[in-house]
Amino acid sequence: MLGVPDAETLFRLAVLCSLLGAVVAILALDRPRGRWGAHLRSRFVMGLPWGTLVSAGGVLAVYLFVQGGWAHWNAPVTIPFRAWSYFYPLGMATAAFAHSGSGHLIGNLVGTLVLAPIAEYAWGHFPRERGVQTFTSPLTNPYVRAFVVFPAAVVAVGLFTAFFALGPVIGFSGVVFAFAGFALVRYPIVTVVAVVAGNTLRTLYGALQNPTISASAGPSYSSPWWADIAIQGHAIGLLAGFLLGVWVLRGRGDDRPSAARVAIGVVLFGVAQSLWAVYWYRGGETYVLYRAAGLALVVLLATLVAATVATSASPLIPVPDRPDAVRAVPRWRIGATVLLLCTAALAGPAVPVNLTTTTSDDLPSQSDPIQVRGYEVTYAENVPNGMVSIIDVEAFGETTQVNTSGVIVRNRERGIWMTAVSKGRLDFTGTTFVRVGGVGWRETVRVERRGWNAIGGGTVYKVNLVYGDRNVTAFTSAPVQADPVVAGRNVSVEAAPAGFRLNVSLGNRSATGPIPAVNETTSIGGLEFTNSDGRIYAINGATRVRVAQAETYN
Repeated sequence: MLGVPDAETLFRLAVLCSLLGAVVAILALDRPRGRWGAHLRSRFVMGLPWGTLVSAGGVLAVYLFVQGGWAHWNAPVTIPFRAWSYFYPLGMATAAFAHSGSGHLIGNLVGTLVLAPIAEYAWGHFPRERGVQTFTSPLTNPYVRAFVVFPAAVVAVGLFTAFFALGPVIGFSGVVFAFAGFALVRYPIVTVVAVVAGNTLRTLYGALQNPTISASAGPSYSSPWWADIAIQGHAIGLLAGFLLGVWVLRGRGDDRPSAARVAIGVVLFGVAQSLWAVYWYRGGETYVLYRAAGLALVVLLATLVAATVATSASPLIPVPDRPDAVRAVPRWRIGATVLLLCTAALAGPAVPVNLTTTTSDDLPSQSDPIQVRGYEVTYAENVPNGMVSIIDVEAFGETTQVNTSGVIVRNRERGIWMTAVSKGRLDFTGTTFVRVGGVGWRETVRVERRGWNAIGGGTVYKVNLVYGDRNVTAFTSAPVQADPVVAGRNVSVEAAPAGFRLNVSLGNRSATGPIPAVNETTSIGGLEFTNSDGRIYAINGATRVRVAQAETYN
């Protein structure tokens, strides 16, 4: 006998049925009679955007088989596949096509599936120049254009965004923004609608994956959402798409959209995709957002693109007396030149940054790092960030010379130096994992923080790294003293080789002893100490004062 489906299954069925009903209703009311298919077949082989599908399949294959996402869908290897340096070709070749996690991958695949077909439709599998015959050469063969030329252009743009992004970047989003730039030049309003469609698809994916979500208020740790955006990589991808779109549009003499449509489309797209989120990293997990300046830049960019697309091909300065002797520059090329200069200005600073590599100095650590096939993993605090440019550039009161704290990963051969887990995040979680590896292999290092809060006096803690049968104490903080004074005695908490201990001092005399286990009592320096579920109380006669508490994590 068939059972009744659970609530989540019913919710999923409700979503799918509503979508099916909407499609049937639209087909019945609109009665397209093949018009949609005819339009698609006029540009695509068999009416399908094969270049988009091949490109998206390639990105998915990198995640599944190169990063190990097939066996670890939510925990791929990312460190070796970032664009660390020009001296590390593997990272440069894979960075634009690898992803930091399944959510990152799904977001970029959705962006590809909604934006790339518009760009591919604008370009077309069938050449549109007058007098050009299909199948007469590889560049006019629809199948070559669909299955080779378009994917090859995608790979080229991906390599461009990796080589000229301020590393170490990872992700296909630079190429997705190039799709958008190309599409905005020809179909600006359709592109904005596609962005909304992409958001709808992501919502649909989330609804099918988790039909219901229960949440309650509680502490959390996260950096500002805008600090996780690779704004420079997105911008150079978008500009590259603009330039390619203008080149194709002007070269073929296609109909041009109005300046108003282009400007509105670029502004709406830029705001929706947070291109205005220009920020700076100050170090110590502190960021500053230049929101007003960023929004002004988006508006200026929209004006420039609109002028480049909509302006005529007449010369900027006509020379009527010498029409044959002087080849004046068309007006639209002025805008294209400015766009090219903007692209160069954004991409240029990446060259000295990506020419850097790791030093041969020992890692700043209290102990020997964990060694994993060329990787070194350790923990340190307030040390120079090895991936910040060696040239200190100061602007608007900010600087590139910053310090960092957290789990550090280095690989000299690959030119990798990174803070894999920040101090703040480890403070919050207590335990995390660092995955290192390469093509075809991966290893995991467990990172554990354990500590005690001295009441009113700060926290003492240790950070351990666990790999295989090795358990290394990578960092030990300084002792901390509790504020309460019991019977004239000060109580401090300090790290010991095997755990933590209490230090009781009276004048020049002191005594130490291990922190008692849970629900046990011990005597140190004339005071009794009891551990009540992780809370340490000092007892002297009828006086009972809490002096320490075990650190808790989320």
